[in-house]
Amino acid sequence: KADLTERYEALCTHYGMTASRNNPGRGHENASIESPHGHFKRRLKQRLTLRGSHEFASLADYQAFLDEVVAAINRRNAARITIERGALMPLPSRPGTDYTELTVRVTTSSTIQVRKVLYSVPSRLIGERLRVHLYDDRLVLHHAQQVLLTLPRLHATPKSGRRRMIDYRHVVGWLVRKPRALAGLTFRDELLPGADWRELYARLTAQWPVAEACKRIVGALAL
Repeated sequence: KADLTERYEALCTHYGMTASRNNPGRGHENASIESPHGHFKRRLKQRLTLRGSHEFASLADYQAFLDEVVAAINRRNAARITIERGALMPLPSRPGTDYTELTVRVTTSSTIQVRKVLYSVPSRLIGERLRVHLYDDRLVLHHAQQVLLTLPRLHATPKSGRRRMIDYRHVVGWLVRKPRALAGLTFRDELLPGADWRELYARLTAQWPVAEACKRIVGALAL
């Protein structure tokens, strides 16, 4: 809580803004902001109803849909937005920091833990400490002042619990040296790329000793 307050104050200082706070438990004091939020949510719900589906082919398609809804609202407020722009000061010469920086260590299973989400990284990084620039939609991994990798970000919620994003290509090089480890991985199902591979693993372990089954499937993944 204190960290959020400090970062918000730093943001206001960077852009030359004066922050205001409503009294605890007095949400109605912020009605000039909360009311437009409510209108937007209702308008979005109406547009989705007219569309006939809440499903989108990709996140980019959904973002384009949101942009269209927001643009329609802004057109109605164009005159007031023009007046507001006249009162704005020039932006600072450098952009503000729009990410959170974390430091993580790569585990012996070639994974990192960020905000209750487990991500795989290339096995050559096992044991290394990485700097993570955490954005809303991605993680940018740095090591020794170099950008190594960008990963899509997953968000863990109370409903979803802990989540995992595993790419077998990150881990397979390590598994080739220790194929038997596949049997004990907590993220084995996420590692195997699809239902067909999971079924193949189940069949191999039913017909062969576990060590041999793991060796065969890891060998197939490495091809």
